[in-house]
Amino acid sequence: MEKKVKALSHLYVTVFLSGFASFIVVPAITDVTMSALCPGTDECSLAIYLSGFQQAVIGVGTALMMPLIGNLSDQYGRKSLLTLPMTLSIIPFAVLACSTTTNYFYAYYTLRTLTAMISEGSINCLALAYLADNISDTQRASAFGILAGISSGAFVFATLAARFLSAGSTFQVATFVSMLAVVYMRIFLEESIPDQNDGMTQPILKETEGVIQKDGNVDTRKMPVFKTIPSLKDIIRLIKSSPSFSQAAIVAFFQSLAEGGMICSIMYYLKARFHFNKNQFADLMLIAGIISTVSQLFIMPLLVSPIGDGRLLSIGLLVSCLNSIFNSLAWSAWVPYATTALSIVMVFTTPSLRSIISKQVGTTEQGKAQGCISGVTSLANIIAPLIFSPLTALFLSEEAPFHFPGFSILCIAITLMIAFIQSLTIGKTPSNSRDENCSNSMEV
Repeated sequence: MEKKVKALSHLYVTVFLSGFASFIVVPAITDVTMSALCPGTDECSLAIYLSGFQQAVIGVGTALMMPLIGNLSDQYGRKSLLTLPMTLSIIPFAVLACSTTTNYFYAYYTLRTLTAMISEGSINCLALAYLADNISDTQRASAFGILAGISSGAFVFATLAARFLSAGSTFQVATFVSMLAVVYMRIFLEESIPDQNDGMTQPILKETEGVIQKDGNVDTRKMPVFKTIPSLKDIIRLIKSSPSFSQAAIVAFFQSLAEGGMICSIMYYLKARFHFNKNQFADLMLIAGIISTVSQLFIMPLLVSPIGDGRLLSIGLLVSCLNSIFNSLAWSAWVPYATTALSIVMVFTTPSLRSIISKQVGTTEQGKAQGCISGVTSLANIIAPLIFSPLTALFLSEEAPFHFPGFSILCIAITLMIAFIQSLTIGKTPSNSRDENCSNSMEV
């Protein structure tokens, strides 16, 4: 037990440092983009479209890479696979650490797009799989909530630091901390490789060929890498492995579609509507981050047992929908600040969803499952900017068919309502669950 606690503490530090490096640049990137592309203005359609295009391209890459990275981590270990995305994430930060002029911005934009195809979301995916290796089913929702709380804590400290740094200094700090995260992870984090010969669980995906050892067991880690890549058929089979998994995948898609739409809309909406600047964005995110951290670290673990992760998921989605509605109708600059109070419930969504997914598969398939769902969310991130970036640009322009600057945010609320309705069906359909699959396999 003491060994596991120590291993998890190193994981939490790794996630914190990595998250800090990623989050510290968020308040500054909008101003950097606007000053590089449309200096001296509060509205810039080019910035919206470029951000949307980048998000879509990154989504294509992560949709392809997440199942692969998750599957390889089942074979070669979580730590080994964490090294690649954490190292790649350093490169674009280093570019803007040198300068934030237009040419450097385009270099950053290109490198960020390419590296994020591998690094975006994979650190969180592998961290969740690492937790699932070391935490029992009954404790996973709380553990995933704590991990999300650590990320929120990194967000809070990063946003607070960004509040007092210039844009150039922000990227310099991000570069240093991201390098520190890689060094810390390689030195202190212990490797975690699921027992491929664990007889307690029956894999859902078909068994693959491997190298037969002297004891008769199959060592899939000695297989050629290309043979460990899950096919589309494998991914579909995993999603269909139980109705609960399929329903959770649908919820993940619509929730991520809304989240992706919010990413490519909300900052440009607030900047055009209320003339928000870097410090105001930082203050807004800081308030939301503090509330999220407290909720995930202290409130969610208390509610998981009496309420259950399924109900927490539905509650979080419903409140997220209400948050989007309020922001779409915002009549004053204080409204976005007021709605951050809803973050205390909104943050239940992702940890609850990931916990539900984790419970649908065996110990040797946590990487596959988390990678598969990350692939689904990446697919949503491909579609989101194609829908919401043009919608946001249209309704913030003078060519809008009617005056409603927050129309794209209202559409995000509708998407979240669809996810909420679907979440109510999770676990309601008779399932061929993992346990039933195990029983059937044992009978054969």
